Amino acid sequence: MKQRWAALSMALALAIGLTACKSDKPQPQPSAQTTPTAQTAHSAKTELVLAIGGEPETGFDPTTGWGRYGSPLFQSTLLKRDSGMNITNDLATGYEVSADGTVWTVKLRQGAKFSDGKPVTSADVQYTYQAAAASGSSVDLSNVRSVEAPDELTVKFTLKEPQSTFAQMLVSTGIVPKHAHGKEYAMKPIGSGPYKLVQWDRGQQLIVEANENYYGTKPFFQKLTFLFLGEDAAFAAAKAGTVDMAAIPAAFSKQAVSGMELIAARTVDNRGIMFPYVKSGGKTKEGYPIGNDVTADRAIRQAINLALDRKALVQGVLEGHGTPAYTLNDGLPWFNPEAVIPDADMPAAIKLLADNGWHDTDGDGIVEQGGLKAEFSLLYPSSDFTRQSLAIASADMLKPLGIKVQAEGKSWSEIEMLMHANPVLLGWGSHDPLEMYNVYSSKFGGVEYYNPGYYSNSMVEDYMTKALRATGEQEAWSYWKKAQWDGATGLSAKGDAPWTWLVNMDHLYLVKAGLDVGKQKIHPHGHGWPVTDNIEEWRWKS
Repeated sequence: MKQRWAALSMALALAIGLTACKSDKPQPQPSAQTTPTAQTAHSAKTELVLAIGGEPETGFDPTTGWGRYGSPLFQSTLLKRDSGMNITNDLATGYEVSADGTVWTVKLRQGAKFSDGKPVTSADVQYTYQAAAASGSSVDLSNVRSVEAPDELTVKFTLKEPQSTFAQMLVSTGIVPKHAHGKEYAMKPIGSGPYKLVQWDRGQQLIVEANENYYGTKPFFQKLTFLFLGEDAAFAAAKAGTVDMAAIPAAFSKQAVSGMELIAARTVDNRGIMFPYVKSGGKTKEGYPIGNDVTADRAIRQAINLALDRKALVQGVLEGHGTPAYTLNDGLPWFNPEAVIPDADMPAAIKLLADNGWHDTDGDGIVEQGGLKAEFSLLYPSSDFTRQSLAIASADMLKPLGIKVQAEGKSWSEIEMLMHANPVLLGWGSHDPLEMYNVYSSKFGGVEYYNPGYYSNSMVEDYMTKALRATGEQEAWSYWKKAQWDGATGLSAKGDAPWTWLVNMDHLYLVKAGLDVGKQKIHPHGHGWPVTDNIEEWRWKS
């Protein structure tokens, strides 16, 4: 079975024409070794050239979303998470939450400066959050009633309602200087982070240098050049030896590159199948169809979850660089391991369908129930090779179950019109448990990409609301876990199964032999540059 999916993945890669596969078949190469001479040369090198992701379209302004999926780089945050996902201090020296959970008081470190030498004060923090709230961007501060600065080193946030996930806002929002935040800020950022911007050539490269005013651990590397290259070009640059680090897709991971080592970062960068949860007949305000009579049946959704072989998908589509996915948040502190199901269990899946009235009465290989055949389209963005591979492989796996799935590539604009009535291969993954609420809450039914299937469960909604209103993370995590599965119901495959989560994709990097990128925390969805979140730890191995 695994060989079958591997062959499918390779055939798809050839069909799409990945440029890296157009060259002659590479000969096996020995693993890169760092000689003493090379190691000495590396140790003296304090500059790196990186091709690790795309260029931020809107620039480097945290008040409009920059840094939410990784280190803001130029700016520092009040709090941060360590490699174990525990909250630690950054600009803050500590914080307190009132008994009712509505007032968060943060104390700032003394002596912190922006890269222009001006001090960081509570007025800058107040301004940052007020500007972010007014920006109308992805920074959701709608629950903040007020931000006050009682003195230069104290900030008081007053919330409309308790919100346990507010800690993540303090983790992910970079602080900007009130005195230098204007229309050009996103292009020429000033911050109190480990680096400062030197040069940005749009569409080509970004050059940064270490911020001499940085209060934290001084980074070893004094200069970083980020090249904005596509996956093919980044891989070619790694082969040519012109970059010290390159992000690559799984399809390139089997090709050894002289002088480079492959590292894989574990992630919650997941891919899964979203199912329309309600029956057909409704329409959105734009007139788009809502509902699907086949996927509205829980037996269909649960059987699909049981039948699919996630390990085979990881091996065949991701070349082994990933893990099976069972929830939106596998491996994070609020993940409930009891939500994990035994997958690749075709006999159990077949029995579940039969017990719920799904039988192949006409011998065409498709089960039906009361004249309704178990068939539907599975949509994926046609520009995404990995999602295409997962969709086609999943469709093939479901044939023995008696479910006919037609994988169809569409543009994102087409998907937006069809996703309320058709299963879609989507992806999420965040360090913020609020994402679970956004994806599964009935309040977000039909809101952008959050809950396009209109999933709704009053018990799950209650657990998630309690999690949000909790006054501490530990208490909140217990409710997030119950929302996934409480022993009787939940949003996971054991319960309502509004999604079939398939895989968590490793983030793969070719790294110059001898370069140590520290202990990486579990990466979120692949926006931004999450690998740089611990940039101060990077150095050459001794």
